[in-house]
Amino acid sequence: MKLETEGIERPEKISVLSRALTRSLHVADYLIATCVLSTILVFLIEIIARASLVDTIAFFEQTNRPAWTTVGIYASIVIALDAVLGRSYHGLLLIAPLALLFAWIGRQKVLYLGDPIYPSDFLYSRQLVDLFPLLARERPWTAVCIVMAAVITPLLLVVLWRSLRCRALPLNVKARLWRLGITMPLLAVFVAAMDHSMFSWTRDRLRVLPIMWDQKENYAYNGFTMAFALNVPMANVTAPEGYSQQVIEAIGAPSPAHLTASDQPDIIMIMSESFWDPTRLPEVNFNRDPIPAVRANQTGAIFSPEFGGMTANVEFEALTGFSNAFLPYGSIPYQQYVRRPLPSLAAFLKSAGYVTKAIHPFRQWFWNRRNVYAALGFDTFMSEENLPKLAERGPLVSDQALTEEIIRQADQIEQPFFFFAVTLQGHGPYEANRYKDPSIDVSTPAGEAARATIRTFAEGVSDADSSLRYLMNWANRRSRPTILVFFGDHLPPLGEAYVATGYMRMHVADRRAPLSDMLKQHETPLVIWSNRTGTDFGVGTVSPVFLPLHVLELAGIVHPYYTGFLGSVRDHYKVIDRHILWSSNDEAKENWAAAPHINPWIGNFRLLQYDMMFGAQHGMMRFFPEMNAQPPAM
Repeated sequence: MKLETEGIERPEKISVLSRALTRSLHVADYLIATCVLSTILVFLIEIIARASLVDTIAFFEQTNRPAWTTVGIYASIVIALDAVLGRSYHGLLLIAPLALLFAWIGRQKVLYLGDPIYPSDFLYSRQLVDLFPLLARERPWTAVCIVMAAVITPLLLVVLWRSLRCRALPLNVKARLWRLGITMPLLAVFVAAMDHSMFSWTRDRLRVLPIMWDQKENYAYNGFTMAFALNVPMANVTAPEGYSQQVIEAIGAPSPAHLTASDQPDIIMIMSESFWDPTRLPEVNFNRDPIPAVRANQTGAIFSPEFGGMTANVEFEALTGFSNAFLPYGSIPYQQYVRRPLPSLAAFLKSAGYVTKAIHPFRQWFWNRRNVYAALGFDTFMSEENLPKLAERGPLVSDQALTEEIIRQADQIEQPFFFFAVTLQGHGPYEANRYKDPSIDVSTPAGEAARATIRTFAEGVSDADSSLRYLMNWANRRSRPTILVFFGDHLPPLGEAYVATGYMRMHVADRRAPLSDMLKQHETPLVIWSNRTGTDFGVGTVSPVFLPLHVLELAGIVHPYYTGFLGSVRDHYKVIDRHILWSSNDEAKENWAAAPHINPWIGNFRLLQYDMMFGAQHGMMRFFPEMNAQPPAM
């Protein structure tokens, strides 16, 4: 009987061991397959983002870079998603298309704007859809491929999902728990390590090196996924060292606001989309000067913090007198930070009895302007939704039509007014034959493609210049004092035309370069003019933050921040950029933000801006008393 019992028990033990071994082999196969598939996914992501097989191979070969860390993270995410979805490999079907799509979008942003993609970019993804018709005119076959991919990819994913769901057995509770038990702690450690503001032993071991001051290098070194993850925490703006109520109160005592009630000038500020002087391109000849009015009345230049796009960041500086240099790299204040009433030129003038209007012939949600303009103190935002139908020049509303509408609205207002207008006609891309009746002709040895791009751009610039002259002629006929401010927001995205003419090494600007190169790539024309005193010559090249200072000085208006504090800062610096400071005595300091000691004026500027945007607003009563005052009755 004993032998029979032993004979029965042994096969049962062998069967248990066999099942355990089989399960282990299945788990091993699953883990190996997930890692292999994740490796392929990361390889494809990097090829798309870098557009270079050689650089992608180097990323995997160099052991000091986080290629295999990235593979491990994707494998962990896939395994965790499998546990949630209850089927093996379903997580890969969910994450792979999204990751590849984001990598492709990131590559397009690099091509058009020169900057990688940031987490904040997805806050305005709707804009990409509305810009699609313009891009389609320049790259029609790319547009066709995008449409086909948008139709075919979801159908293919549905087929793969259903096919895999039929073949993959459901995961039992035990299988799902061990997957979550392994991956969730790993992912939690990874998320904690991505805060680049603090040292992380784990991040160091994973070969992830935050290079936040140079995002191109950050993406090149760490790869698309790791660099993107490092940028996620940047939305959290930390207080500058030493920030306190006592420190804010110790910042120089400003003069009180003063405005002469009997002689309040009307102010019209026009930010002209991509306005720039195309005659600066070497070996390019024009049949006539495209910008004679601007050239005759040029006050100086704006040192734009952007290139080829990101108009809202230039607008933010020009209206608020606050600087992007003190905000996280890649951030867009209009999208991320303007969530409450914020000091601005509009808010101050509104408190002084001005009618304040923002005018832009596009949609209100673009760059979140509907909410931002309200927070900045504008009474009204005139946009595509509530403007009368304006004539177009090419595919967009013409500068002349917008100027005529500005004049029409101004003639209807009896009180002093402040208009801030953003034009649209000059928006790229600059496809050949965009205008049916061009008056500008161009010759250049740079090739036909470059010539066509430059000609289209120059024709639009000429229209903008003519519109400014039309506005100046109207203002000259007025009895009321009128100040006009006209400037370009950034250089146009001329792409290969820059390289073909030899103006730049690449088709997008350098983010870090000597001052001479930075001026070439970031200066746009500036006109500040009054119908009483003419052009305000001698302003020179300035950051947009100083525009409120120069406008109010010309208007004879004193303000504790805009003419007081900013005036003192302007005495020391004329350009404040995140990568370079240009002092009033023409000394350039590169990489200033990484220096152990920062000039006290710059330090106070940063502290005061943080206080008003993110802090307790200790300086409001002293620097922005209008924020607590009710505007006078109209």
